[in-house]
Amino acid sequence: MPRLGPADPGVLEEALGAAGLPAGGPYRVLAATSGDALAEALKHLGEAARYAVGDSAAVLYEGPGADGDVTGRLRSVWPLLQACGAAVPDASAPDAGADTALRLGVGSSASGAQGLRASLGQARFALAAAGPEAPVRGVEQLDTLAELLAGVPREVRAVFGTRTLGALGEGMLRETLEVFLAHNCSWTRTAEALHLHVNTVHYRIERVETLTGRDLSRLDHKLDLYAALRCL
Repeated sequence: MPRLGPADPGVLEEALGAAGLPAGGPYRVLAATSGDALAEALKHLGEAARYAVGDSAAVLYEGPGADGDVTGRLRSVWPLLQACGAAVPDASAPDAGADTALRLGVGSSASGAQGLRASLGQARFALAAAGPEAPVRGVEQLDTLAELLAGVPREVRAVFGTRTLGALGEGMLRETLEVFLAHNCSWTRTAEALHLHVNTVHYRIERVETLTGRDLSRLDHKLDLYAALRCL
């Protein structure tokens, strides 16, 4: 597969042509934890599918008449590959060594050199967001904050979560914050859920705001704290 790093667009187009892919696209980049599994999965797209496969990524040409739901088709065959035991990631795959699950990320359709690089970045992000319940992820399907955060490297999530919430410790203040946000910042429902007096909830949330430097009457600060909780 042609390299998608910084390069002259003409050189990249020439490399795509040498791999048998028409110039200009549209293309879609896929990234997986196993290059062999990825190559096998692409065979199930049919004889008309045109693609170039590398160690852990592939470029798929999506010409006229191509099936637009690439992610759906690959998701349908993924259990077959898992059943065959194709679960050991390539050493060169993004995030290799983090686990031995067979996962796939799919970037958006793109044209040209810049579009291909963007699709590669998206595919790698979707790959990082894939997990046991959804081992095949398309970047277009990352439609919740939790799924978006799942694509952020764990080490980065840990730093953000610890920096934002570390002053709370792991006890009652963090628990109160989580319950408070889960109940849409309702003092009464939070008190009922925790079997506390409402005044106690007010006191704890005031402590949370003081220690984190966030104001829970502001949406952006609520989102900061919610995201931090999801990162730990």
